[in-house]
Amino acid sequence: MAHPTLQYLTREYFEHNPTWDLADTPWKARIVAAALTRNGIQPSSVCEVGCGSGGCLAELRTIYPEAELSGFDIAPDAAAFWLQYDGLNIHFEVGDALRESSLKCDVLLMLDVVEHLADPHDFLERLLGKANFYIFHIPLDLSAFSVYREAPLLYVRNKVGHIHYFTKELALSLLRECGYEIVDAAYTQAAFTAPSHGWKTLIAKPLRRIIYALFGKDRGVRLIGGETLIVVAQKR
Repeated sequence: MAHPTLQYLTREYFEHNPTWDLADTPWKARIVAAALTRNGIQPSSVCEVGCGSGGCLAELRTIYPEAELSGFDIAPDAAAFWLQYDGLNIHFEVGDALRESSLKCDVLLMLDVVEHLADPHDFLERLLGKANFYIFHIPLDLSAFSVYREAPLLYVRNKVGHIHYFTKELALSLLRECGYEIVDAAYTQAAFTAPSHGWKTLIAKPLRRIIYALFGKDRGVRLIGGETLIVVAQKR
């Protein structure tokens, strides 16, 4: 793989991920809405940075019918997915959201984006002040099991472009280092509620339940993985 950003500007990412994980977007929208509700946030405007297929914003339209919705993505290939949402009053744009000096919203979403960034510190610091609340969804790829096997880390690197790997505390530390205050952070129960991606995921479910019960959720996730993190944050 060349420079990490190039795969989104060329057809490389699309060729490896032709559906852009569109099937996952209803699940992501539900966990975003649950996080907002849990924290008493009723957004008037939502902007998604790195919106990909746009499916999450389309799902959120049914939950927040009056909110102003917009999505940005640097990948030209993503725009083909947006045509199906023409009637939903969502503004989509191919481009770098950080170059939009007027960008200001109530809630800014970054769902499965941080792990793709060449320089996450710089990007996250430059986002500060563009929203009242920030929602991050971050996969927790790093576990004792994934480090021992190594193949899972190489798979997400080569298939879906993850170039940074996190545990829960590493993800939260990154956000704090960049000037964010953590309002809420929760596991999404991804191993049990996210759309299944194959027989290995199904087989691992009972084992994960046992390990989580024996060691507690935090230690269990650090041992065997299987989780993602949903974070609500504000500018510190």
